[in-house]
Amino acid sequence: MKLAVIFGGISSEHDISCLSAASILRNLDKSKYEIHAVGITREGRWYYLPECDADAIESGAWENRNDLVPALLPPDRSIHGLVLLREGETEFVRLDCVFPVLHGVGGEDGTMQGVLELAGIPYVGCGVAASANTMDKSLTKKVVEGTGVRQARYYLALACDFACNPEGVVRTAAEQLGSFPVFVKPCSQGSSVGVAKANNMLELAEGLTEAFKMDSKVLVEEFIDGHEVECAVLGNEHPQASTVGEIAPTQEFYTFDAKYKDESSRLYIPAHITGEQLETVRQDALRVYTALGCRGLSRVDFFVTHDGGEVVFNELNAIPGFTSISMYPKLFDYEGIRYPELLDRLISLALEEHHG
Repeated sequence: MKLAVIFGGISSEHDISCLSAASILRNLDKSKYEIHAVGITREGRWYYLPECDADAIESGAWENRNDLVPALLPPDRSIHGLVLLREGETEFVRLDCVFPVLHGVGGEDGTMQGVLELAGIPYVGCGVAASANTMDKSLTKKVVEGTGVRQARYYLALACDFACNPEGVVRTAAEQLGSFPVFVKPCSQGSSVGVAKANNMLELAEGLTEAFKMDSKVLVEEFIDGHEVECAVLGNEHPQASTVGEIAPTQEFYTFDAKYKDESSRLYIPAHITGEQLETVRQDALRVYTALGCRGLSRVDFFVTHDGGEVVFNELNAIPGFTSISMYPKLFDYEGIRYPELLDRLISLALEEHHG
């Protein structure tokens, strides 16, 4: 099977994509797949790597290789794959499936999925609409409201309103949520990029100012004091939910650095919650996944409150991290599905979804 792994990308999560891709390349069964690695630079240039050098991809050194070949993925279905622009000649590489290992804008938001739909190439993960709706946290909130799953109360702030009347937006957000602290989140950033905790009006104003540098829509959410737990979901129309894992960050909240750089953050599988709470998280994860129309995989994140043990939905990640320390593969490893088998299943689900 001719499989392309596309990584890198233009988002703020470029480096994490490279880490995830390196782990995936190390765990794909080379006897089953003819693997084609395609890297996208931060500037949006596409390059074909003649050698799938996982170490160079992990370190970021791949961009300095002298054997990179400029590449395109045209929407023309007769090509059904890559166009390599070698010096003096054009080469076509027909693909059976694509694994987009692209976190954030330009990869997880429906844009890459749209290109692959037009090209008629099966791909791992959620489709265009589900990717777009899960990337935009305010749209996710709207869909989840209809499921009955409890989620954090929120205020949606718009850049145009903030530019005209910043004091009014800060005051309205504080009034609607009722108390501090609150969290400020750009709607379409992942991996906690741009997230700030605000303990007063001044910090809220500062958090909004920074968040609006990254997005035109920003959520201000109530603070939920609880266990941070995550559930991995796998499947198409009949998905399965893993057990639940818990993150115990040593930092104040699960920041970008806590996720990817701070090895003192602890992961507990299963989470330190009751059996009843664990089952509620699993069932709510499936409800959210299904309501959003997800396919293939997603990681669904929740809080379980310290006071009362209430399960509260936080967010859904359509292309979760796949690094060696990432929760998604670890949760299914606990369920007895090893990393290589998990990749096989995801590719099979992609073919099932796009070929029927």
